[in-house]
Amino acid sequence: MLEQSYWKVVLRYGHVGQRKEVYVARYLAFNEEVSLLDVCECAKEMPGVKHSKLVSFAKKIDYTEYLTGKESEKENFYLQKLKTFNQIYENVA
Repeated sequence: MLEQSYWKVVLRYGHVGQRKEVYVARYLAFNEEVSLLDVCECAKEMPGVKHSKLVSFAKKIDYTEYLTGKESEKENFYLQKLKTFNQIYENVA
């Protein structure tokens, strides 16, 4: 069984007005063997990410920081709205 690596990635999200963006920290888990480039490739595929300027910041973190970050994601207003929008979209499509 492979060990996990944990990452904090700050992404630029769009759809908040013309030429505006919001920065959101996301906390991701991968197999230990992934590189920073692999993490960035995965992050650019996340819904809502501005593709012209993908990742503002990325670093490897420990498991405790990952768990704390996942809890903060649940409280992030922008991510809550994005998740709700995606669920509605998936039900229509």
